[in-house]
Amino acid sequence: MGIVLNHMIIPAADREQAAKFLADLLGLDVGEPAGPFTPVQVNDDLTLDFDDRHGSRAGHYAFLIDDERFDGVLALLAEHPEIDYGSGRELGWDRDINHLGGGRGVYVRDPNGHSYELFTVVPF
Repeated sequence: MGIVLNHMIIPAADREQAAKFLADLLGLDVGEPAGPFTPVQVNDDLTLDFDDRHGSRAGHYAFLIDDERFDGVLALLAEHPEIDYGSGRELGWDRDINHLGGGRGVYVRDPNGHSYELFTVVPF
């Protein structure tokens, strides 16, 4: 077996709120709390475990997603003007997408300051 990332602990001010934000953004489910963690199963191999015991420290998390899910993200963002998003890098939260690598990409900021980068083609 190669190396497979199995889980990551994501620091949050409110673990339930942070897990729900990511789950809603990507069309995923929030799992049952496990000890101090609220999990979001991202795929067969990866769970993000939100933890609010030590406060939030903003991080950057990037996801390669398909066009259908990307369209769903854009629809959700259009319904929620309070969510910061944008083309990122030089332009920040300009409420636009980018076309790095020939696909579509967007950066979304969650209430804890995390930056979720979503793209349909690996941008590098």
